[in-house]
Amino acid sequence: MRRTLAFAALLLATTAPAAAQLSAPQPVPIVDTIPAARDIDYPGTLRLTIDATDVEQGIFRATETIPVAQAGHMVLLYPAWLPGKHAERGEIEKLTGLTFRAGDTVIPWVRDAVDVYAFHIVVPEGVEEITAEFQFTSAVSSNQGRIVVAPSMMNLQFPSMSLYPAGYFTRRIPISATVTYPEGWTAVSGLPATRDGSTYTYETASYQVLVDSPVFAGAHYREWELSDRVDLNAFADRPEMLEAATPEMIAAHRRLVDQAIKLFGTQPYDQYEFLVALTDEMGGIGLEHHRSSENGVGVDYFSDWDNALGDRDLLPHEFVHSWNGKYRRGADLWTPDFRMPMRDTLLWMYEGQTQFWGYLLAARSGMLSKDQVLGALANVAAAYDARVGRRWRPLIDTTHDPIVAARRPKPWTSWQRAEDYYNEGLLVWLEADAKIRELTNGRKSIDDFASAFFGSGRDGDYGEVTYTFEDVVATLNGVVEADWTEFLTERLMQTSDQAPLAGFTENGYRLVYTDEPTPWFRNYQSSRNIADHSYSLGLVTSRSGGISAVIWDSPAFEAGLDVADDIIAVNGNAWSAEALTEAVRAAQGGTEPIRLLVKSGERYREVAIDYHNGLRYPRLEKTVSGVAGLDRLLAPR
Repeated sequence: MRRTLAFAALLLATTAPAAAQLSAPQPVPIVDTIPAARDIDYPGTLRLTIDATDVEQGIFRATETIPVAQAGHMVLLYPAWLPGKHAERGEIEKLTGLTFRAGDTVIPWVRDAVDVYAFHIVVPEGVEEITAEFQFTSAVSSNQGRIVVAPSMMNLQFPSMSLYPAGYFTRRIPISATVTYPEGWTAVSGLPATRDGSTYTYETASYQVLVDSPVFAGAHYREWELSDRVDLNAFADRPEMLEAATPEMIAAHRRLVDQAIKLFGTQPYDQYEFLVALTDEMGGIGLEHHRSSENGVGVDYFSDWDNALGDRDLLPHEFVHSWNGKYRRGADLWTPDFRMPMRDTLLWMYEGQTQFWGYLLAARSGMLSKDQVLGALANVAAAYDARVGRRWRPLIDTTHDPIVAARRPKPWTSWQRAEDYYNEGLLVWLEADAKIRELTNGRKSIDDFASAFFGSGRDGDYGEVTYTFEDVVATLNGVVEADWTEFLTERLMQTSDQAPLAGFTENGYRLVYTDEPTPWFRNYQSSRNIADHSYSLGLVTSRSGGISAVIWDSPAFEAGLDVADDIIAVNGNAWSAEALTEAVRAAQGGTEPIRLLVKSGERYREVAIDYHNGLRYPRLEKTVSGVAGLDRLLAPR
């Protein structure tokens, strides 16, 4: 025993120094050689020419002429942090064929080793301008990103096919763009242009404004004037999709504009263009801009108006953003260029209150009926009633989700949480309205906040006015004095077992669950081709049986199901969505579990869900007689 211990000690003594002498490098320092943005004029006007005629392969060919101030080191940037995306979403991987020239001389470039959106060049002596040539090779399949070119339309976004010089606020860099589209097409942007056949020459503007001025173009187009400053521009895969629009439908869009102006007061644009694509060929989108918005809706937007409900709060939402998010913008979200990272901590205001107003203006204008909006709000309330991730992750932390998760699919959304600042933010603002009504005996509402916060500027000003948390609180206190700091801090910063549903209960309604879905919920399921049993079994399936969501801690979760599973059979019978619904109904009050045959990959297994409380679908139930606060909130002005 002693000899063994002695040998072990000798071995330790001979090996220990070797471990201590492991190689141990020091890091190479990161030296930022990219000039910081300065609030000074760029010396010259950039000229951008784009050939957008390649509809078959979706390749945009760009030539950009860039005046230079002096010889030597220069950095050109590709936009990375894009307004409205809330994250670094520039599609740098699709920039190809990049070549810089001074006259006929090719200038070598080097990509920055840290910021891959930056390109370093050395400008030769005596050169007054350089030319960049490159292509934007847009997605031709949905697994490569959003498809922006279809046979009959396209969505041209200038940040995807342009560079800008580092060292300047983008609002101080002038640029003139010219684009050639397919013959016979019409193009519309919030940036004015003159047309010569298929070539559009856009008004010289700052690079910031150009980036904020996307284009929809297409072969099948109609325009409706909604006011003296707002137009509805619709593009479609086929002309009959546009012909289905009736005067009553367009009148609802006109009322949307009217109700928004009555709400906010001044208009933060000189002219506003709704860009709307009725398509199942080009990728969907809903993106705000100051003088326009990009709106991708279904091909049945007009032709099935009574049933295409899911698209009808999109235009109200994006229109509100002209006031909230574009004109009034979170101070930490505003950046001087598209390289500086955006900080999303105020998205509960930027997106949450916009989501709130989007639904309300849909109701006030008749884009959706009051009952449809009540159905939609019930669905929102129920979703957050079941969002158990509130126990560990406060709402404010979800504002980082566009960066943290980059909108990738999640296995357990109800526990991980997602971009909840949209709809849970809506619930917070609904509660703020109830509080204002209570404290003022109904004399004031959240409308008073909206007019004070968004309507106090100069009409037609499409610059930006930033705000902080303290500015929001100060405006609320200007409407009615209260503990608004504590109110917002509690709902944003703290975890909770309870969804913030006081906006309903204090405004004359409550969330209940019944065994029959509302018309809104039926439409929600049919339009998405799903069966939603979130509030009973705790799962959502496709009509073919694939599980798309499982609620954490629900009966389905406890039974071991997840989003990799497909349901093959229900209680011994072949799968159908109707069979699952009937199984839930039949199990109510009983003792026998619901038995599923489940396939995961190549493996089959039987799963028993011990659930007996029947079907549960959300709806809002009125709790007061007469006109409730929520009724007043949804009524037109």
